[in-house]
Amino acid sequence: MKTILITGATAGFGEAAARKFVAGGWRAIGTGRRGERLKKLQEELGEPFLPLEVDMRDTAALESLAKLSPPWNGIDLLLNNAGLAPPTDPLPQTDWDRIEDVIDTNITGLVALTRALLPTLVNRKGQIINLSSVAATYPYKGGAVYGGTKAFVRQFSLDLRSDLAGSGVRVTSVEPGMAETEFTVVRTGGDREASDKLYAGMDPMTAQDLADLFWWLANLPPHLNVNTIELMPVSQSFAGFTVSRK
Repeated sequence: MKTILITGATAGFGEAAARKFVAGGWRAIGTGRRGERLKKLQEELGEPFLPLEVDMRDTAALESLAKLSPPWNGIDLLLNNAGLAPPTDPLPQTDWDRIEDVIDTNITGLVALTRALLPTLVNRKGQIINLSSVAATYPYKGGAVYGGTKAFVRQFSLDLRSDLAGSGVRVTSVEPGMAETEFTVVRTGGDREASDKLYAGMDPMTAQDLADLFWWLANLPPHLNVNTIELMPVSQSFAGFTVSRK
C-alpha cells in the first residue's frame, strides 16, 4: 500500500485529495492547522487516514514528519498543497504580518518539508507535486506577494528536478486558475459574499477536479514526468494589458 502526505488537508484541494487517494487504496497523511477538521475527516476515512495538526510556519514540526513511525514513514508522494494569499490590496497597504505568513507558508514551509522528506522519497523513487498557480505567470493588481511565492514554487520545482536527476523521483508544478474553494473566503477574512461574487456565473474548477488531476499524475508510468501543468476553467482566459490614461 502506498502513502501520500498532503499538506493543507482541512479543506479544498487537500481534503478532496485525501478522499480520492484513500478511496483508491492508499494511506493518506493529512496536515493542517484546524485539528477539528482533520479529526472529522479521519472519522470519515478511517484507519487509512492519519490526521496531524501541523502549522506550515513551524519548521521543526515539519521536519519531524520525516520521523513518523511505520507504516506512515514510507511516504511515496508528497503533495505540497497548503498555501495562503494576502488580501488583494496594493503592497503598500498590505499588513506586514499577513505578507510574512504567506511567505513562511508558501515558500519556507514548503522547502523545509520537501527537504526533510527527500531521503525517503529518493529511497522509494517517489513523487512530489507542488501547488503553484497561474498567478506565477499572469500578473494582476494586488497579486505581488502571492504571485511571487507561486513563481518561486514553479521555479523550485524545475530546479529540484535537476537536483534529483537520476534518482527516479518525479516532480510536478501544478498551476491552476480559478477554482471555487474556501481559498477566497480565507483571503478576504471570511467574506463569503466576495467569494460568491468572484465565481458567480463562470463555472469554475472544483476541488474534485484537482484531486482527479493529482490521482492521474500519481498513476502515470514511473518513467514519465509532467514538469508543469497549467489548467483553467474554460470560462477563464488571459487578461489584457492595463493602460493608465491621463
